[in-house]
Amino acid sequence: MNTYTRYERARIVGARSLQISMGAPLLVKTDRIDPLEIALEEYELGVIPITVKRK
Repeated sequence: MNTYTRYERARIVGARSLQISMGAPLLVKTDRIDPLEIALEEYELGVIPITVKRK
């Protein structure tokens, strides 16, 4: 897993949370309901397919 700044991490988790709230399929099995908590769990497990492009 890459090392991200706190801003990149916030953007990744926020974008994934929005996707989940709009009905995107979950990438982990979880009992959680809150999209933000699910996105954080996915981030910690390293399964979010979002990359950061730096200049």
